[in-house]
Amino acid sequence: MTGFAISVVAITVAIGVVAIFGLTRLPTARLQLTAFALLAVLLPIWIVFFSGWAMFHMGDDVKILAVASGAASAAVVAALVIGTSIARRIERLRAASARLASGDLSARAPEDGPRELADLGRAFNEMAASIESLFDARRELVAAASHDLRTPIASITAMLEAIEDGLADGSEYIRPLQDQARRLGALVEDLFELARIDAGSLAHELYEISLEPLVESCVLGFEAEARARNVTLERRFEEARALCAPEQVERVLLNLLTNALRHTPADGTVAVVLGSERDEVRVSVEDTGEGISDETAHRMFDRFWRGDSARSADGRGAGLGLAIARGLVEAQGGRIWAEPRESGGARVSFTLPAAS
Repeated sequence: MTGFAISVVAITVAIGVVAIFGLTRLPTARLQLTAFALLAVLLPIWIVFFSGWAMFHMGDDVKILAVASGAASAAVVAALVIGTSIARRIERLRAASARLASGDLSARAPEDGPRELADLGRAFNEMAASIESLFDARRELVAAASHDLRTPIASITAMLEAIEDGLADGSEYIRPLQDQARRLGALVEDLFELARIDAGSLAHELYEISLEPLVESCVLGFEAEARARNVTLERRFEEARALCAPEQVERVLLNLLTNALRHTPADGTVAVVLGSERDEVRVSVEDTGEGISDETAHRMFDRFWRGDSARSADGRGAGLGLAIARGLVEAQGGRIWAEPRESGGARVSFTLPAAS
């Protein structure tokens, strides 16, 4: 009798252990918990039927008690194993969160286990990577801004010291001082505008307008400079109406034309293309300059980023113009990007929502 009871307990526990390992292999926590609920229901039902058979054939209550104890033990063990497994993975995620909160931006969560916890780990890692990228960008911004602010301040200080020591006449430095002050003021204004873009407080009103006159006006403003550089300005316009802020579109286009002319050699060509594509209007500025690499196309809209070919001859570029252009375009519901042309040179395009 006792041997039979022990055998029943062993078989029940074995069934429970096998079921436990099967539950831990299921891909999601939902499936694990659902399967555990089914196990907790079906195993006792099976035990009840088996107990009834034992009572009917042997009349031994000890066997019934042994079978019931085995079923209960298996259910408890299953609950402990599953609960411990899920709790351990949650604890690892909590530890990664604590490390990130304490300033360790390299903290990452595990991405294994049930699908829900794996998805949660991946989402956490994406968030951590974004935070790390933002902190890196902030450090780069502070370093670059400090460098570009230091240059005009150093020039102004040197000229003022020369005047104070009687090494130069004050009237001699009036024009250079004004130039450096304007450069410093423009940089501060650009930083202020970027701050407003980041805060979403850039004020603008959107109008439904035909873009052709606005684009034509911008191109006409560069005719004299293009002739002086012996660069041909081309226009390829289609009728297009957009929902936009005209002053901001003009500023973006002026920035793109300035860059295109700067990087186009003599006898080159700069073309402005305007057209409609489905529910948006596209404006492109193409040049026949030295072209751009994939890295430049990817990073040229970052703040203070300046590739070797992007530096102006006079060194006045602070690397903020394209970053501001991206902010202005995106604030109007558009997008902006750069790409190399197959025939050489570069193309920078931006879109705006088409007018209804």
